[in-house]
Amino acid sequence: MSIFERLGDLVKSNINDLIDRAENPEKMVKQIIIDMEEQLRKATQGLGSAMGSLNQVNKQLANAQMQSDGWKEKAKQCLAAGNEALAKQALDNKVKQDKLVVQYQEMSTSMQAQVDEIKSQVDILKQKLEEARSRQAMLAARSRMADAKSDMAKTLGGMDSSSAFAKMEKMERKVEEKESQAAAFADVSGVESLQSDPFARMERDSQIDMELQKLKEELGGV
Repeated sequence: MSIFERLGDLVKSNINDLIDRAENPEKMVKQIIIDMEEQLRKATQGLGSAMGSLNQVNKQLANAQMQSDGWKEKAKQCLAAGNEALAKQALDNKVKQDKLVVQYQEMSTSMQAQVDEIKSQVDILKQKLEEARSRQAMLAARSRMADAKSDMAKTLGGMDSSSAFAKMEKMERKVEEKESQAAAFADVSGVESLQSDPFARMERDSQIDMELQKLKEELGGV
């Protein structure tokens, strides 16, 4: 499988579906980006290699054309000097160089088309990679939110709310019973009313003084 077929698979993948099936979506998205970065690196290297080969062929093409032009000029000089045989030899060399020119031109045209195609694919990969990077933070946030909602759902699902509230109501009744008992004890002893109500204490002290005075009068006429 070529790197561009692999790239096509990555680009066509449904990222949301991968996230739904992945145990750790954040790591999955990060791995996708790492894979795309690796594909971009390889594609860029491939583009550089292809462009280097094209440049080499173009140099050979230019050299063949220069050689052809040179032999043509020599043929002219030979004819001008009246040496037709030597002119023919020069033209024979020119024909050989012309064949090379045609071959190199065809190679250059074909390789240029391939370079253009690779460059286009590299540009697409760069665009997709930038898109993936921009979506990474959003997808990570959505993943964490989903985890939080899932954890909350599990917590609530494992809690018996009716049982919990029943226990709380039971504890509330116990507290109410204790409060009632405390109030009853205070009423019986009179401690709470005397301690908490100064007016009631003052009234009771007055009654005690009156009873004391009556008792003194009975005993001694004081």
